[in-house]
Amino acid sequence: MIADLLQIPFTDPSIYNELAADGVTPRPHWAPFIESLEAVGSAELVRRWERAERRIRENGVTYNIYTDPQGANRPWAMDPIPLLIPAEQWRYIEAGVKQRAQLLNLVLEDTYGPRRLVSNGDLPAALLFANPAFLRPLAGVEVPRQSYLHLLGVDLARSPSGDWWVLADRAQAPSGTGYALENRLIEYDVLPGIFRASNVRRLAPFFRAQREALISLAESDNPRVILLTPGPLNETYFEHSYLARYLGFTLAEGVDLTVRDRRVFLKTVEGLQPVDVILRRVDDSFCDPLELRGDSFLGVAGLVDAIAAGNVVVANALGSGVIETAAIMPFLPGLAAKLLGEPLKLPSVATWWCGQDPALNWVLDHLDEVVVKPAFPLRGMEPVFGAGLAQGQKQEMADQLRSRPYEYVAQEQVAAISILEAWCCGPMS
Repeated sequence: MIADLLQIPFTDPSIYNELAADGVTPRPHWAPFIESLEAVGSAELVRRWERAERRIRENGVTYNIYTDPQGANRPWAMDPIPLLIPAEQWRYIEAGVKQRAQLLNLVLEDTYGPRRLVSNGDLPAALLFANPAFLRPLAGVEVPRQSYLHLLGVDLARSPSGDWWVLADRAQAPSGTGYALENRLIEYDVLPGIFRASNVRRLAPFFRAQREALISLAESDNPRVILLTPGPLNETYFEHSYLARYLGFTLAEGVDLTVRDRRVFLKTVEGLQPVDVILRRVDDSFCDPLELRGDSFLGVAGLVDAIAAGNVVVANALGSGVIETAAIMPFLPGLAAKLLGEPLKLPSVATWWCGQDPALNWVLDHLDEVVVKPAFPLRGMEPVFGAGLAQGQKQEMADQLRSRPYEYVAQEQVAAISILEAWCCGPMS
């Protein structure tokens, strides 16, 4: 019954098994959970999960996928069996994510400020100036407390050896915290006794810290904070409305806001109300059609000017998307030593930016072992798995890399055992 419930995928001792090191005997942190599941029984677990699925549908918990055969408003999918992480492992992840947030915030502070990292050669100039996510209108614009990152999302994967690697950093408008909260509430409804007995790390302090950090960014005694959403057609719109209600903020679209005299206002039936802080879920370039992307209908014309005047704070700061590139990963260990005076705690998956000759040559010699991706995500290229290319396609890919090397990164093709997303919130300065 346990194997059926937990769907143990493999027994290969050379590959890390989350549940059981030998594929049979549960790890110490899993054993009490499994015993509790046995006490619940399969029939009762199925009944509870059916109730949870009804709750998901009735509450409108969706993740919108436009090409999905189930329709755009696809019900949120989750597993009734959670991923258990022991306390000592979580402390390691937590420390690594906090350090990463602090480091990336310092990189952003330098990128939109003095750019000493580029002038000193710690970061290649092409990595910055060729990146369309580098927003030149924001260069030199001061950010309160030098806190560019209010929230950082980090995609993690466990390697076959059991180590945790960073796959990607989400810095523009990281999503997922609302879904994590809803998952937690559903899981508590399905397994209340087990949940209470497991001493699960609470989520409420995280959201309380997030709310307090946002409010503290404003200079007003009674600040108005709004959550800026692209609207109901966005894939994570459920989370936008859910978080706005949970945090006590106003949910607004770009058309609900206007800029007058370099100040942002919310349009209400009682007239224009000043806005002090914007928690955005709109990507950087779409936030201001006047200064950034002229074809955007999602942002607020004049927002960049209001930010430059110091009349509104946007979190995360506009321009944060410049560090979402995987091309920065090879440089993070050196930047951690230089800016923080300590080694990088959470390693990234092996990554090569092809804009440097040694890295390009290595990638060309090991094309079968890597995944080639765009260095700048806005280019819109899908990942290319070198092992799946025919000989002619490999030659074509190699020619492509040689012609514009700075536009590509290659990452080691790994068999990830577990995928996890972690977030860090608060002033990162």
